[in-house]
Amino acid sequence: MSEHGSKAATANAAPAGETRRDFIHIAAASVAAGGVAAVAWPFVQQLGPAADTKAASSAEVDVSKVAEGSEIRVLIGGMPFFVRHRTAAEMAKAVADDNVPMRDPASDESRLVKLPDGTYNPKILVTSGLCTHLGCVPVGPAQGSVGEFGGWYCPCHGSHYDTSGRIRKGPAPKNLAVPKYEYASATTIKISL
Repeated sequence: MSEHGSKAATANAAPAGETRRDFIHIAAASVAAGGVAAVAWPFVQQLGPAADTKAASSAEVDVSKVAEGSEIRVLIGGMPFFVRHRTAAEMAKAVADDNVPMRDPASDESRLVKLPDGTYNPKILVTSGLCTHLGCVPVGPAQGSVGEFGGWYCPCHGSHYDTSGRIRKGPAPKNLAVPKYEYASATTIKISL
């Protein structure tokens, strides 16, 4: 019989003490890895956004206060967003133009978000307030200029958008972006960056 830790062979031809040593090495490495993770976790957490930054990256808007035929502009995290209450004529024109050839084809309904009950509210349209050409802020009904298609007009380079925010004329390559938003209730939306 061999002593503990000796190199002498045992009955199963494995040196005595090898399995204990392996276990101790594995256990020590596991504890060390856990310690490194525990120390690193706070450093990784500080790389995420602070609570005040998260709060500034979204806004709730009461759409019932937007008069029909007008819009409000909301600034979230330094970016403008348009919340427009469309008239029946604007909605009808937007739907009628769904099949007109466009640079960036999109149906009017595809640019809307569902209410909590699963239906759409076509009266309210929410878009980014940045022209897709060079990032200018287009003018709209609040400024008295809606362009040739009744939506928004970017006077910097002449881009015209319709009442669904789709590019119809000018150098802009894409439609006004539809931001990430959801209906908190039938009259309140939450826009997020």
